[in-house]
Amino acid sequence: MTASKGKLVELYKRESDAKVKERLLLVIRVVDDKEMPAHVAKGLHRSKPWASYWLHRSSKEGIKGLQDKPKSGRVPQIPLEVSARIRKTLMESRQGWTTKQVNELIVKESGIRHHYTHVYRLLHKWGFKQKVPRRVHVNTASIEEKKGFKKEQRWF
Repeated sequence: MTASKGKLVELYKRESDAKVKERLLLVIRVVDDKEMPAHVAKGLHRSKPWASYWLHRSSKEGIKGLQDKPKSGRVPQIPLEVSARIRKTLMESRQGWTTKQVNELIVKESGIRHHYTHVYRLLHKWGFKQKVPRRVHVNTASIEEKKGFKKEQRWF
């Protein structure tokens, strides 16, 4: 790594991503402070292979190597415009939504049907919580029965 310690410290102070900040701290302490990677890893509550991996990436790619690489994954079936419309509809409504209701809304907007567990994942990803009905006890006594059951207080 060719950057000076002052430059690395400035990058550390300006960095907002906690993971990158931790990796920068590792590099600063190993490269500039000449500490053993194993000791630094232990101090950061990380493994030796973790430290070795990030030191190797930083020496190979520089500061950019300390950032996470973009992850691949399956392209979402619901287009972004449609998912934005669905989220807007969910936010504007003051009612709670069940996964079945959200799935029907998704089918109506996009024509794509999902399993209820995937709808739950989508709701979580969009920042919503599933509406869960409260349990209603069938054998609950009425208010009058509850009052009649209580002991009377006696004042002596």
